[in-house]
This record gives sequence, C-alpha cells and structure tokens, in this order.
Amino acid sequence: MQRYLPFLQWLPGYRRADLAADLLAAVIVTVMLIPQSLAYALLAGLPAEAGLYASILPLIAYGLFGSSRTLAVGPVAVVSLMTAAVVGQIAVQGSMGYINAAIALALISGLMLLGMGLLRLGFVANFLSHPVMSGFVSASGLIIAASQLKHLLGVEASGDTLLQLAQELWQSRHNIHALSLALGGSCMIFLLLIRRYLKSSLISLGCAPRLADLVARAGPILAVIGTTSLTAWFNLDAQGLRILGAVPAGLPALTAPRISLALLEQLWLPALLISTIGFVESVSVAQTLAAKRRQRIDPDQELIGLGASNIASSLSGGFPVTGGFSRSVVNFDAGAATPAAGAFTAIGIALATLFLTPLIFFLPLTVLAATIMVAVLSLVDLAAIGRTWRYSRHDGLALLATLLATLLAGVTSGVLIGVALSLLLYLHRTSRPHSAIVGRVPGTEHFRNTERHAVETDPALCILRIDEGLYFANTRFLEDRVYAQMATQQRLQHLILMCPAVNHIDASALEALEAINARLQDAGIQLHLCEVKGPVMDALRNSDLLQHLSGRVFLSTFQAWQALGGTRADGA
Repeated sequence: MQRYLPFLQWLPGYRRADLAADLLAAVIVTVMLIPQSLAYALLAGLPAEAGLYASILPLIAYGLFGSSRTLAVGPVAVVSLMTAAVVGQIAVQGSMGYINAAIALALISGLMLLGMGLLRLGFVANFLSHPVMSGFVSASGLIIAASQLKHLLGVEASGDTLLQLAQELWQSRHNIHALSLALGGSCMIFLLLIRRYLKSSLISLGCAPRLADLVARAGPILAVIGTTSLTAWFNLDAQGLRILGAVPAGLPALTAPRISLALLEQLWLPALLISTIGFVESVSVAQTLAAKRRQRIDPDQELIGLGASNIASSLSGGFPVTGGFSRSVVNFDAGAATPAAGAFTAIGIALATLFLTPLIFFLPLTVLAATIMVAVLSLVDLAAIGRTWRYSRHDGLALLATLLATLLAGVTSGVLIGVALSLLLYLHRTSRPHSAIVGRVPGTEHFRNTERHAVETDPALCILRIDEGLYFANTRFLEDRVYAQMATQQRLQHLILMCPAVNHIDASALEALEAINARLQDAGIQLHLCEVKGPVMDALRNSDLLQHLSGRVFLSTFQAWQALGGTRADGA
C-alpha cells in the first residue's frame, strides 16, 4: 500500500514542527500561485477562474499519490501554451466547446499518465532527449512571450506560430494602446529589476539569503496589488485599459467532461505529448529538489501522482497541470517538509477563490502579460545552440531543428519533429559505430587505437574494437569493416573482435557474425572474440555461433595477444 499511496510513508511520523514548516510554505506558495494561476489560465485561452480551479484538487491528489515531498503541481507556461494550441484547433476560444475540450484534455492526459505509471513505463520519457527539450522549451518561451504582446500593447492578435503572431502584431501596430504599454512596460521593468537586484541588495543589507530569495520571488504579487489598486483608484479601465473583470466566486462543481469518439480521436495524440512533456519537466524538478535532501523520487509513482492530479483537475473544471519549477523551488526554499504543504496551499487557494476574487476585478491584463513574459523569457536559452553544437553536431542539429520547427510550425509539430529527428540521428550514429584497430602499448597489458598511440602490432594479427552494441542497423557496417581489413592486411591469420563496449547482440547481428566467421574461415583466417560481457556471453551460448567459431573466446585482449603470438618479438 505504501508503494501506491506514498502518504502512508510520511503521515504516521508527522510532527508539530512539520506542521509549522508546511503551513509557512503554503502561505508563501499560495501568494505566488494566485497571479500565476490566473495568468496561465488566460494563456491557455480559458476563463481566469479555471487557473484557480486547476490549483486546488490537483495539489491534494498529488499529495496523496506523488513521491516528491516538495513538488508543487499546477498550471505551467509550456503546458498552458500547448493546451491553447491543441484546443484552439477544435473549438472557438471562449465557447463552451473550447472549455469542455480543455477539461477533456486534462482527463485524457491524466488517464494516460495513470496507465503509464501502473504499467511502469517511466522510461518512455527518455525518448525526449535534453537537446530536444531545450529547443522546445526555448521556442515555447518565445512563442508565449510573443502571444502576450497583444495584452502588453492593448491590441488584438492571435496565432500558433511565431510568424503568425508577428504578422498579426505588425498589422495592429497602429492600434497600440499607450496606457497599456506604459503600465505593462513599467511592470516588466519592475519585475526584472526585482529579479536581478533585490535578492543581492537584501543580502548586502544583512538579510538571510533564504528570506531574501523568497522576498524577491514575491515581486509578481506586489505588481498585482499595486497596479490593481492604481487602476481602481484612477478608473483606468474607463480610458481603455483592459482589466480582468468579474471572476466568479465559489468553488467549482465536480463534473466530468463530455468526451465523444470524435473528440477522443482529436485529443489522444496531443494528450500523449502534453503528458510526456509535463512528466519530463516535473520529474526533473522533483529529482533536483529531492537530491538536495537525500530523498528518492520514483518516476513510475510520479506518473501515478501526475495522472491523479490531472484527473482531479478535469473533475474540478481545470486543464492539464504538471509540477512547476518556480513554485516548487519556492515551496522547497520556504521549508516545506511534506506534501501536506500542497494540501494547505490548496486550502489557501480555495479560500481565495471564495473570498478574494472581487479584489482582482481591476487587475490589468497587461500586468498579467508582463508577469508571464518575465517568467517565460528566463526559460529561453539560445546560447545552448552553440554549446550543444560544439559538443555534438547531432545533438546540436536536433536542438536547432526542434526550436525552428516549434517556432514555425507550432508546439505539437515541433516536439514531434524533434523526437523523430533525434531517433533518426541516433539510428544514423549507431549504424556507423566507432571502431578502431588497436595495438599493444609497449611493455603493458593495455591496447589502444593505432591512429592515436604508438603501439605494437602484428601483421598476422588484427584486433578490431567495436564501441557500440551490435544490432540490425549496423551489421552491414561491421561486415564491410571486417572484409576491408581482410583485403588490406594480406598476411592476416587471426581476427579478434574486441567487445568491451558491446552490450547486446541482436538476431541480425548474430547472423552477420556467423557469416563473417564462415567467410574468414574460407580465407584461412580464424575469428576470435575477447572481453565479451557476461549477459552477451549468456546470449551467445544459446546460439550456434560458439560451436562453429573458428577461433576462441578470450577473457582479455592481452590473453588473446599472448596465445596467438602477438608481435612474436615478445618471446623472440
């Protein structure tokens, strides 16, 4: 039971000190979450209250089923953008069909995550490589920032790609609302200055680093309070400033979305992408924070926790959620001891939904846009293109392709192209694995690449090191490499395949080895194997290769070198 209900691990030992720490963290995170939730709901194209709804039950559900002690679940920028891009192709923004599709997307995502967790499929997230995620997140950050410019400028603009948004913003350039731009721009400058200088300034004045960091992260709520008060006091909405307006007070009714077969066909693939991306982002944050306290995260249990959170979000009128980086870090830094902090945060947001919504009636949309832009632009890391390209051309190409595809074709197409390109580049790289002819380092038992080191070789002996697992995609390469060496080394009598990096040999590669063995034997050359790993050797024993092998299997390369008379000068 503790495996599937992690709260049974920490609840029996819950102490008064844990309660105090969790309550303090909950207050701080609640203050931060309220403007974030409103902003991300608008980013998803939904009513502002949907963001509050998506921040109540999901926190409680994750506290029951999640394995992280400090992860805070709720709406996040990238998932909100993906929600808007997906649902916008199904229904018109603002319609009941749009809201129902967003809620259905959360339910389908939750069921997928829950099923993956029960089947222990956490490894699926490995198909999203770091370069692909880096390119996708950077591109999404740029698209989100561009999508919020319409609120900052006080104009109408829409689009799923950077080009579409840029075109519509350009066409609306003559309708820029000066007051919206001035207020939003001032808010952005304020938030950037707080983010960059407030923490260091407070520390220099003697404030504790932890407290200084928490105060600096409260910048958005200060901006919200200040600009809302200013707008209400001077009736700035009468001058054309767009405000949030009435947000319904009260808790959402528990209902299930209507899902038809046609809607399911439209949503299942986007739901899978959103689920996978949300899981990768969430588990990365959870593992980072857990490591600081020497705690353990179970990826499969995280799938269950996130699945339960999304199902809870859908039942309460929310949209897809995942673990957020900024709110989780604040929760951690505020001293949250257990997932009960999330439950207390949910209570705080529920109380805000009941009693505080009238206070945000005059909240300017340009201020919410500014808070989103400052938050997401910190995710943009264009310098990663150069760093990754210098280290690996394949990974650099995957990053760049994902970034450009997301910017030009949209978030769904971008991540699909990135994953497909990563897999193709992996197949291309492993289909031509690194290999080397090695020789003995004089006076030692070590063997190194003949092209990199001064080593001893023997004209009757060839040691070919393969630095990759052998499977169907690289069998042709292996055969060509061996046959080319046969033609080059005319006095060859023994060919040794050195296999310290070969972790598996599939059926296609086994057949290729049998063909190589037969052809070498016809040419009077013996095939030997050395440094074969135990699991690979176990598999070979279940085949006919070892019975027909013309040579021997050696434990080490040096053993093969001695047994086959390497350089013959050793004993001459």
